[in-house]
Amino acid sequence: MINDTQLAQVKKLFDLGAHLGHKKNRLHPKARKNVYTMLNGTSVIDLTKTAEQLSKAKQFLADAAKEGKVILVVGTKKTASPVIRAFSEKNKLAYITAKWLPGLLTNFKTIMKNVKTLKDYKETDTQEVIKGFIKHERTQLQKAMNKLDRLYGGMVRISKRPDILVIIDVKKEKNAVKEAQIFNIPIVGLADTNADPDEITFPVVANDDDSTVVEYIVQELLGAYVAAFKLPEVKVVEAPVVKKEEVKKVAKKAPKKTVKKTK
Repeated sequence: MINDTQLAQVKKLFDLGAHLGHKKNRLHPKARKNVYTMLNGTSVIDLTKTAEQLSKAKQFLADAAKEGKVILVVGTKKTASPVIRAFSEKNKLAYITAKWLPGLLTNFKTIMKNVKTLKDYKETDTQEVIKGFIKHERTQLQKAMNKLDRLYGGMVRISKRPDILVIIDVKKEKNAVKEAQIFNIPIVGLADTNADPDEITFPVVANDDDSTVVEYIVQELLGAYVAAFKLPEVKVVEAPVVKKEEVKKVAKKAPKKTVKKTK
């Protein structure tokens, strides 16, 4: 049964237009269970189910964050990429917003070599390194690094295959979904009514073509992860308590300052 918090979220989602699904001819058969009704040939999403799905997905991400699990956020469509990039950069999350490279998870070690090249380039005093290059060589190098940055810039904070994928528009990112399934990587995904929600571990069925809806759901999902994530505790070593008597002993043993007499 839906609670008051989820009821408020249903209203918010409705106001944003999250209930607007696809036309009947684009409706995926397995998405029908998330459709409340058909209106003028367009599917209307049952937002009470969306609110419940969003709540479960947020809880899953929060629990994963507490365990220190690593997520990779994927969303290359225009309505998603700016939001994902901005939020991920601010909160130091790994992300892909340009293109899902075929075999990214399968050939992860090979891909990470390119990421390391990019990291080394960024961490080096570039101007000093390329000072001896001719103009043509400098231009070529800059173009190569710009391409690496576009493809791998969001992965410089990841060093191992991700534990979880957060995917916006699972239909568009079908290659990412397939690879995650091969490695049994759980997926939290935003799915419209033209996608199969059963392929996703934690689907959130809503309108993924509206930028305001996408922004809201991205911030809700990633916000839950970031809020729960805890860095390893640093043990604070307390300074030893020094007794006054010990200070006096040390003071007595200290060499006395000699003052030269002036004539």
